[in-house]
Amino acid sequence: MSFQNLISIRQSVRKYSSLSVEPEKLNRCLEAARLAPSASNLQPWKFIVVDKEPLREEVAKATFSETVKFNKFTLNTRVLVVLVMEKPSLINRFAMFLKKKDWRLMDMGIVAEHFCLQAAEEGLGTCMMGWYNEPRLKKLLNIPASKDVALVISIGYAEDGYPLRKKTRKPIEEIVSYNCY
Repeated sequence: MSFQNLISIRQSVRKYSSLSVEPEKLNRCLEAARLAPSASNLQPWKFIVVDKEPLREEVAKATFSETVKFNKFTLNTRVLVVLVMEKPSLINRFAMFLKKKDWRLMDMGIVAEHFCLQAAEEGLGTCMMGWYNEPRLKKLLNIPASKDVALVISIGYAEDGYPLRKKTRKPIEEIVSYNCY
């Protein structure tokens, strides 16, 4: 599949079938993520794959609440992947302080998209979620207090007939300029 085709089919999936994700496909997604670039090659990530019951259901429940229910679809996904952001080295913390930028956030976006693009190549759907109960996830998954949860990614086969949505994007002229703002 060409890269243009791949990015045109990659979308957030919120309805999953009951089919299991084959371990070899999941491993290729993790390998694609492992190869992602990062600032100073720190690779400040760890992936926790959650696919065993009842833990998977408990992790899913940590992505929504009684008042905020938009991630309730996670109850129907077969696998959840929790992306943990590792602490930077002392020299990188100093550099980030001086520049007032946390490069790890950019790294998390890059590594997550590598994972999701490979999933799309494998015929799998994904959804990256930034809404979750972090203290609950840390407790459920024994994540050290010094670490941060960056994202939760659902992965699985989209429900039969799940539509490929038309991507509404701003025209190129609105988002690109040359040589000045």
